[in-house]
Amino acid sequence: MRQNEEMKVEERLEDITGITCIYVPVNDVYESIKWYQKNLGYQPANIDRVEPGMMTAVLNFPDRNGKLPSPGLRQVVPALFLHKSEEGGGRLRFSWSLDSGKPHAMACFITPRIEELFERFKENGVNILGERVTSGPNITFADPDGNIWEVWQP
Repeated sequence: MRQNEEMKVEERLEDITGITCIYVPVNDVYESIKWYQKNLGYQPANIDRVEPGMMTAVLNFPDRNGKLPSPGLRQVVPALFLHKSEEGGGRLRFSWSLDSGKPHAMACFITPRIEELFERFKENGVNILGERVTSGPNITFADPDGNIWEVWQP
């Protein structure tokens, strides 16, 4: 389609309507569930029994009433699919040359209470990799498996 062609908004079809999940490689799914619950508030989906030896699990953020979301076409916050990975199976991160080649987060969460979250992280011994203030305060951190995440308060 050429740039000067007009397309009516009501006629335009959506190809992508959100992100439903992020696949996260972990060494121990059961222990990772507990870590993500304690530190980020994720909860296991009702489809799995949470028990040692699990190979995979789906985690979601509950709403204000503690209810897990129903699957749908529009997902505001993606689910985490924890998968037991092979030894040396890789982690969610990459190095960014603009940041001196340091490992960089693969995804960024949003919070309205970053100071409270930062205190929780410190109390729980979360591996905090950095803090910065750009367009809002950010915290970069790693889960026990070395997956790097960021959280931002707009």
